[in-house]
Amino acid sequence: MNLKPVRDGEELDELKLKKFLLEHNLITTAKSELKVHQFSNGFSNLTYLLHIEDKEFVLRRPPFAAPKRGHDMGREYKVIHNLNKLFDKAPTAFAYTEDVDVIGAPFYIMSKVSGEILTSKEARVRNVSPVEFKIVSNTWLDTFVEFHKVDYKAAGLENLGRPVGYVERQVTNWGKQYLAAATDNVPTAEKVMSWMQDNQPKKYDHTLIHNDFKYDNVVFKDDTWKEITAILDWEMCTLGDPLMDLGTSLGYWTTAADPDFMKQGLQSPTVMEGNPSRTEIVQQYALKSGRNIDNLTFYYAYGLFKIAVIAQQIYYRYKHGHTSDPKFAYLNKASELCCNTAWQAIQKNQIDNLF
Repeated sequence: MNLKPVRDGEELDELKLKKFLLEHNLITTAKSELKVHQFSNGFSNLTYLLHIEDKEFVLRRPPFAAPKRGHDMGREYKVIHNLNKLFDKAPTAFAYTEDVDVIGAPFYIMSKVSGEILTSKEARVRNVSPVEFKIVSNTWLDTFVEFHKVDYKAAGLENLGRPVGYVERQVTNWGKQYLAAATDNVPTAEKVMSWMQDNQPKKYDHTLIHNDFKYDNVVFKDDTWKEITAILDWEMCTLGDPLMDLGTSLGYWTTAADPDFMKQGLQSPTVMEGNPSRTEIVQQYALKSGRNIDNLTFYYAYGLFKIAVIAQQIYYRYKHGHTSDPKFAYLNKASELCCNTAWQAIQKNQIDNLF
């Protein structure tokens, strides 16, 4: 489960938090003992497990010294609260507050979903077999396609984003965010930015998109891997091009056939035998969703570049002392690798066999 003691400087005010839980009828008395642990496998919003009165809740708050843009807890709360009514893979959202006097930042409380989360470490420890990974990948992809079919208007989320012009805005905004957080000279970064400006698709569908859909952001019911009970990390969910969502997932999808420096720099359980290639994922997605997938190189390059920006932004906060988590110390190298890989895909006009 990747639970650890709360990191120094990231503690919660437990007295105020218990009062908040009581006010929202989540506990019976503020005198109850509260045990708090921190999930260690995330790279963005801070996530805590609260254990109190034989109940477990999950608390999500933005990272310290992070801009509200991209860490809007009220928006994330609304997404899962509304989706839960008609999409059973959204966790139950219990309460939200913007009152920073409680723990120092806006936050929300949601259900803790039991099950299996398949991180790289967990996959190695379990020694998940190639046969099992075929089931894992198929279940994951079925859920991805199912999510893209959700009626966002019925969920009351039609104002979540602006689908018209979505692709152009994303290309422009991620480029600006990269430049604002840059700490190293990475020539391929600006090459990728320029290429995407000139080669972006002009026509595309729009659906709800998750923007971080990967193995370790879903909860499998059990280790038969045939059912996903919850999707996690909804902070970037919006309305946009579902193929941009697919492109982001492909950016994380490192495979056994990739060179070692890719597998080490972009660690993912998808590197283990039995997982489809990126091209096979695209083919299966097209078959299951009924969508034509043109401009494949663009979507993959975009996904890699977006991951590069996110990694660079976190590294920027680490370098400037806003977070002390040691796992952030080399994210600038991961960012550079993503830019280099995206440029390689662009030059070869393919998404596999890049090096």
